[in-house]
Amino acid sequence: MYDRAKRYSNLKYGLSALSLLYTLVLLYLFIEFRISETLYSRLALSVPAGLILPLYLGLAFLAYSCLDFPLNFYRSYILEHKFSLSNQSIQDWGNDQFKSGAISYLISLILIAAFYFILDQFPGTWWLVVSGFWVFFSVIIARIMPVLIIPLFFKYKKITDQALRERIMSLAERMKIKLLDCYEIDFSKKTLKANAAFVGIGRTRRVILADTLKDNYSYGEIEVILAHEFAHYRLRHLLKLIMVNSISTLVIFYFIFKTSNFALEFFGFSSLSQIAALPVVLIYFLIFGIIMQPLEAFISRSFERSADRIALKETGMQEAFVSMMNKLASQNLADRRPHPIIKFFFFDHPPIDERIGDGERIGDGSLCSNHNLCK
Repeated sequence: MYDRAKRYSNLKYGLSALSLLYTLVLLYLFIEFRISETLYSRLALSVPAGLILPLYLGLAFLAYSCLDFPLNFYRSYILEHKFSLSNQSIQDWGNDQFKSGAISYLISLILIAAFYFILDQFPGTWWLVVSGFWVFFSVIIARIMPVLIIPLFFKYKKITDQALRERIMSLAERMKIKLLDCYEIDFSKKTLKANAAFVGIGRTRRVILADTLKDNYSYGEIEVILAHEFAHYRLRHLLKLIMVNSISTLVIFYFIFKTSNFALEFFGFSSLSQIAALPVVLIYFLIFGIIMQPLEAFISRSFERSADRIALKETGMQEAFVSMMNKLASQNLADRRPHPIIKFFFFDHPPIDERIGDGERIGDGSLCSNHNLCK
């Protein structure tokens, strides 16, 4: 199982790195061979001005989807079936790809349209205003995701196991978490992996359990998992991540503001407001994302360790924590001991063996400020 998980993880992360490089090359070729300029020019001659950006972006999305199809199909369908992690039919996979692509297109269109509008209206401070709008929009997406986006891919139903529901609600009350309700989703129709989440903001806040987790884990294991998710909220990790992303967004737009003249001249454009120059902006984001990924992964890992610590202190269920981690590692084919470079770049959670080791130290009191809570 360890060797199988290692092979799966190495392939997955290798494909992720290849996908980033491939996208960067495609963007460069899109500019170098004047495809972007030609597409914009033809649209400008044949459609009303208000339709140029939606059509430009739509055609670019379609072209990228076609060029990326072999890599995407192998990564998200063949690989998952090869390692017996998916039971999704190719038709259902295609439907999900279409829906996720449509959502990505719509979100991208709103963000990019706002970028060009603000660039025109605030030529000297556009980088600040655009950053503010993008961050605000990300909060809106987090709020509507449980009620509008997740139901497009999974069916919700309230948890019918009253003993489990009462246990979850009691845990939430102890940890001072206000819940709308507890739901399960039909994960098993797509994947054999297990997952759980505490999603939404305000009135959309809810617990979601994958049926693959609810049906195969003990009450204690589920309680530890959700205590971990509730700890993220109590420690305000979502707010902190929003702040980190806000700073990152501000930095990248300010960097574009200060250096775009050089980059535009290098690629043969005269102004950032040209729609044909959009691939230049995307190259900025891609490179900046690669640079920032290790830092963001490090911050996320530190948050996960803090959440594990709180979960164990609140529940005192060290054995359930360890057994749950071992189950997740086996079910999801997690790499328990990744190479340090893989961990540095890709792991936004500590590796399973590290989390188990931390849990055992918390259990014996060496990392616990109140030993009684850890028994």
